[in-house]
Amino acid sequence: MITPMAIERTFVRTRKLATLLAGATLAASTTLVAGAAPASAAGPCGSSYSRVGVYAISRGDGTRTGTLEVYYSSSARKNCALTYGYGAYANTRSWKRVTISRADGSQEDTDANYYTYYAGPVYVSAPGACIDVAGTVPDWVTRELNNVHCG
Repeated sequence: MITPMAIERTFVRTRKLATLLAGATLAASTTLVAGAAPASAAGPCGSSYSRVGVYAISRGDGTRTGTLEVYYSSSARKNCALTYGYGAYANTRSWKRVTISRADGSQEDTDANYYTYYAGPVYVSAPGACIDVAGTVPDWVTRELNNVHCG
């Protein structure tokens, strides 16, 4: 026969176990978040690259469809670019394209396909010169920047 005292003990043990598990879960998730990206972690272009520009890719009505990111490495003396989907195009298979070149049109590097996450990275060496960069997400929605990130 189950007594009220037995029920109370079971309830207290269950509550203590739940509290311990919740604490352990919180500690583990805090450790994972804090340790997820050490300061020395490489970015999408490589460990020596720093982001120098972020540009929205939008339809004519202003609806954002993607993001164009530009990076630079002073040690490699190169620029790098990627195109990500945004909103309905984020983390879904859709047409994504990124192009980078020197502003004179030379050394063009392009990556384009039906990607889930991003197109790129693409690279250009343009020390002392400006670059052109463009991103497309999805078909026909493009952001172009000419003569930018001069150095």
